Amino acid sequence: MKIGFIGGGNMATALIGGLLKSGTAPADIHVVDRADATLAQHAAAGLATCARIDAALAGCDVVVFAIKPQHFREAAADAAPHVGQALVVSIAAGIRMVDVARWLGGHARVVRTMPNTPALIGEGITGVVASPDVGAEDRARVDRILRAAGKVVWLAPQGGLSADDRIDAVTGISGSGPAYVFAFIEALEDAARQMGFDAADAHALVMQTVRGAAELAARSPETPGVLRERVTSPGGTTAAALASFRDDDLHGAIVRGALAAAARAKALADELGGA
Repeated sequence: MKIGFIGGGNMATALIGGLLKSGTAPADIHVVDRADATLAQHAAAGLATCARIDAALAGCDVVVFAIKPQHFREAAADAAPHVGQALVVSIAAGIRMVDVARWLGGHARVVRTMPNTPALIGEGITGVVASPDVGAEDRARVDRILRAAGKVVWLAPQGGLSADDRIDAVTGISGSGPAYVFAFIEALEDAARQMGFDAADAHALVMQTVRGAAELAARSPETPGVLRERVTSPGGTTAAALASFRDDDLHGAIVRGALAAAARAKALADELGGA
């Protein structure tokens, strides 16, 4: 399987690294990027590289658009003469499959994905939706590419939500989600420093707490709510903290934030997907 990446930045690098580790030959990966340093990095790993989209894409079985959404339409126009019958995969936020297909001149086999930054260490999760013409073999190819950087969740239209709507929702939860966790880490480290810990000790205490709690929640058959209750003794220290969180409506703030991120993904699609 020959894979072309339009864009060779962090997310593409994470996927490429995983593919190389899983046995993909460097010669089977082609990277297009305008940044000389990025191209040099990939060329040093034995990959084929180019500073502009050209006919080299015609030999690719899969073309991955790993670029910023505002650059997608221009890149698609440049790629349209070359993608042929390749499976097209987008990892750009807020770009609908119908727009990808239209910008590529009516391309039928399109997959839209939303990965997240833990993919950089092989611990990501990616939501995936596909156009009707994407078959089982294509899905297997996408799985191979994306699982190189973490877990994959395939989604279908559900409850009145289209496939694109569901990816917008993934954007609000796991796509933007790492930033929510980082914000919590920042706040808890700040609290630790206010209690007199130096920066190193504050970071160590918080990071292992977050890591351990997340792993416990992942392994436990109990819901997060049950796990929370088991840590909370009536009138105790944890109860005092949780009462403060409730007073500030922390739960509601997190829900509203995730919904705002999903809404922004949909609005971005409206802004960028015009004719």
